[in-house]
Amino acid sequence: MARTKNETWEWIKALAAALLLAGIIRFFLFAPVVVDGQSMMPNLHDGDRLIVSKFSYIIGDPKRFDIVVFHATEEKDYIKRVIGLPGDTIESKNDTLYVNGKKVKEEYLEAYKKKTKDGNFTYDFTLLEVTGKKEVPQGQLFVLGDNRRNSSDSRNIGTVDDDNILGKASFRFWPLSDIGFVK
Repeated sequence: MARTKNETWEWIKALAAALLLAGIIRFFLFAPVVVDGQSMMPNLHDGDRLIVSKFSYIIGDPKRFDIVVFHATEEKDYIKRVIGLPGDTIESKNDTLYVNGKKVKEEYLEAYKKKTKDGNFTYDFTLLEVTGKKEVPQGQLFVLGDNRRNSSDSRNIGTVDDDNILGKASFRFWPLSDIGFVK
């Protein structure tokens, strides 16, 4: 009887330790996220399931073209691509993105842009026109959805505060046909 009690107690401790470890990993390092909507097509689709790395922003700043998840409102998280970092100027003219006055090649959109037959894929704008600021402010990011015609992003909601960033989308685990690292 004593051996059974001891064995049960050991299982309870092991299970508690596993749950604690899973909670720490989930809260501080990684979190699962479901893509909701069409704003990141063609690279991410509605219903895709991703792993968001929270750790990447504990050890470093966001980088241009990272795909990040952030709190847009208290109830809603968005997933978008980082385009502008603090101090950057942003402009889109004739379907070409310019950061700090230099043309930026958006290879992740090339195939999708070629399919667009009825006008520009990205409408013309400047950072000043859409946010009222000449440069992305310190502690802020300018983000865009990959589906520029159907995305609520910094052109509508303004720049995103660093404190609202949950992490970087790093790995897609569903659907299985698209499993792999997010680009």
